[in-house]
Amino acid sequence: MANKIRVIITDDQQEVKVPTGIRMLLRRACTAVLVQENFDEPAEISIRFVDNDGIQRLNSEHRSKNEVTDVLSFPLGENGVWDTNLDTGAKVLGDIVISLPRALEQSRLYGHTLQREMAFLTVHSMLHLLGYDHEARGLESVRMREKEEQVLVQLGLPRGHNYISA
Repeated sequence: MANKIRVIITDDQQEVKVPTGIRMLLRRACTAVLVQENFDEPAEISIRFVDNDGIQRLNSEHRSKNEVTDVLSFPLGENGVWDTNLDTGAKVLGDIVISLPRALEQSRLYGHTLQREMAFLTVHSMLHLLGYDHEARGLESVRMREKEEQVLVQLGLPRGHNYISA
């Protein structure tokens, strides 16, 4: 993929130290999803790390679910049409918000690294930004899970024998 992909990562929490290399891994995860999905235009994605209180607030405001969750996706496009950054020409795909404390907790619960958990949450959200939905369950949910695993294998983070499907 020759097109430029810009991933803007901000850390708005102090609870968990962001591990070395995690930003590069998440950029690679975003790129791998776009390559897999044959997205051949310049793209911008925003990833923000928050604490559990921050994600609970966002979940309550935007989804009317007053509970902590691991990741929220805020797509800025619909049906394959996105806003374009007039300065760069890039398609602005949307925002990903990850609770770093929740990701750490889940990595321990599922028995894998924080790196794998963060990559999984990013890949999962990227698919949402591109229009995939698993809320209705069924076939689209299965397809989404397969696509997630394909990207994670490419990144060298395959599902372990003790991984519990979310």
